[in-house]
Parts: sequence; structure tokens; C-alpha cells
Amino acid sequence: MADIDNKDQAEMDPADMEDVEDVEEEETCEDENSKARQLTVQMMQNPQILAALQERLDGLNGSPSGYMESLPKVVKRRVNALKNLQVKCAHIEAKFYEEVHELERKYAALYQPLFDKRSEIVSAAYEPTDEECEWKADEEEELTVSKQDEMKEKAKLEEEKKDEEKEDPKGIPEFWSTVFKNVDLLSDMLQEHDEPILKHLQDIKVKFSDPGQPMSFTLEFHFEPNEFFTNTVLTKVYKMRSEPDESDPFSFDGPEIMSCTGCTIDWTKGKNVTLKTIKKKQKHKGRGTVRTVTKTVPNDSFFNFFSPPEVPENGELDEDSEAVLTADFEIGHFIRERIVPRAVLYFTGEAIEDDDDDYDEEGEEADDEEGEEEADEENDPDYDPKKDAAPPAECKQQ
Repeated sequence: MADIDNKDQAEMDPADMEDVEDVEEEETCEDENSKARQLTVQMMQNPQILAALQERLDGLNGSPSGYMESLPKVVKRRVNALKNLQVKCAHIEAKFYEEVHELERKYAALYQPLFDKRSEIVSAAYEPTDEECEWKADEEEELTVSKQDEMKEKAKLEEEKKDEEKEDPKGIPEFWSTVFKNVDLLSDMLQEHDEPILKHLQDIKVKFSDPGQPMSFTLEFHFEPNEFFTNTVLTKVYKMRSEPDESDPFSFDGPEIMSCTGCTIDWTKGKNVTLKTIKKKQKHKGRGTVRTVTKTVPNDSFFNFFSPPEVPENGELDEDSEAVLTADFEIGHFIRERIVPRAVLYFTGEAIEDDDDDYDEEGEEADDEEGEEEADEENDPDYDPKKDAAPPAECKQQ
């Protein structure tokens, strides 16, 4: 058989041999491209690689072109004067944000009565009137009269059926736990053992620092009496700074959170979900006997949110602690800026839909632009689609 194969190969036309080589090269190229794609996917799923890549890209942004070095000394001197003006602008901007903080404090007092009433409705401390419950839907959401009547009749029957099965629910059950589940940033923190506890969460409040005090805000999580801990309020304090860093004044971009402090949770015995007990078997080196050792180790839980890493006096953190604090600051800011002011919209999902619509609109605009470009090309009598055809991917031979 080997002789026949060699004979066939010898009799094969040289042009056919080239075709075979081309096919083999294309297959090799496809294999390497496939491996490259798999490697890229794996890299994109590694947060450390993503962070390093982002840091590298940030370093590339605004890279000097070398023009400054070529300027005469007298011009550089004037540029330094502009930079000094920029530093003064940064200090003025810091004062601007301080006044914004004062405005936030002022308007927080105006919002609070509304938030208090929201809390009373959620916890069944107050039953809203028919007038307060009347809600007019947007025009595009309105249905025909017949459809409305049909749905009202159906809803009435369902309510009557529920009334027969059980008593009317009080307030709005699981309001805040539903908000948490609906928001990816918060739901990622939740564990199954957290959910029964969060059902007792009645309100979240934001308190700003007093006038004349260092800039800060406090998140207050109010709980009804429960079997898990004796605290009625869990707090998280975020300390902020609104002044340019003397060593790098041009990096100032508004107030930044400098540190955060949690609180001690007074857990009921056996109910601490932030710890778990594990059993490990240990073998004696000499005698060979085996014993079982019980250990208490940290457990994933939303309530670790109230025990953030402490920031040392020198401000230096290891990578893991820095990553935890960065995520913590983002969550604290999101709860303050979005969750507390718009809780009902996150409960219903409307706020999430609005966020998604923003992204969809950007995508649609991009699609429209591409469509316009394609139409222009098709209407161009000199347009040759072959010229725009993408060349096949090249793979580098070793």
C-alpha cells in the first residue's frame, strides 16, 4: 500500500499538490484562530487580566506626542503658568462639589417625609387612600375600554379566590428583598441563606454629615424584630473627600470615597450566616489514627457588607482588599444615588427597563448609521463590493 500511495503522490499533478498544501494551511490557520478565540474568551473571564489590561489602556490614553519636549523654554514657561491656573480650577471645582453636597443635604430633608410615608406603606403602618392609589398609565400603556374591563373582572376573580385561601397580606411583602434581587449589582451579593433575613428589612435611609463636619454619608438598614439578630438598624458610613490631591491635582474628578466603616451585628446564637462550620479529618503522622476537627470559617453572605476591610493609616492595601473596597464603594454609591430615591421602580423593574432602553437606543443609533452607510454605497454607481470584502485571516507560520 505504501508503494501505491507513493506512486499516486509521484503521479499527482504539481498544481494539485499546491491545492493540497493550501487546504492544509487553511485548516491549520482555522485551528490556530479557534485556539486564539478560546484563549481570548478565557482571558476576558479573568478579572486580574482585565484589570491589568484596563490599567495598560488607561496608561495609553493621552500619551504625550513629544511636542512638549520640542517647545522652546520660554513657551514651556508659559505652559507651566497654564498648569498653575488649572490647579486653581481644580480647587474651585472642589468647592463646587462641597456646595452640591450641601444642596443634597438640604433636599434630602425635603425628600425624607415622602420616603417615610413609603416606609409606612411598605410595613403596613399606613394604608393609602383610594385617591393615593389611583395611577394613570402612560398613553402607550393604556388599553381599550373593553380590554380594561376584561382584565378588571379577571383580577377581581383572582383576588376573591386569594381572599378565600388566605388573609390579605399586610403592606408590600418582601419589598426590599425584591429590589435587591432585581438589581444585578446587589443580587450578586445575595446568598440563599440571606433571603429569609432580608424579608425583615423594612427601610433603607441615607443620612448626610452635619454642616461643618467632614463630608460623609451613612446608609441605615432598618429591620423589624427577627430571630437572626437583635439589631434594629445596621449602618454603613462612607467618608468622602472633595479636594485635589497635592501630589496629583489634575486627577481630581469630584468627591471620592476614602474609607467606610460597618457595624457589629449582634447575631442570635446559631444564626450567624457570615460564618460556617466545617469538619476536617486529620491523620496522625506517627500513629496513623484519624480524628475529625471542627472549624469555623468565613461564609459568603450579603451581611459581610457590614464588615469591610479596614484601610491602614498609610492608605496601602493589598490587591484583594483594594478590589473588595472598590466594589464596596460602588455598591454604597449606587444604593445612595439610585436605590433609595427610586426604590419602587426597582421593585417593579421599570428602572431596570429604563437602563436597558438606554443601551438599546445607542445600539439602534449605531445600526441606523450603518444602514445609512450601506444605502449610500449601494446608490454609488462607482461602488465595488469586492474592494470592501475582508481578506481572509492570516495565521503566522512558526
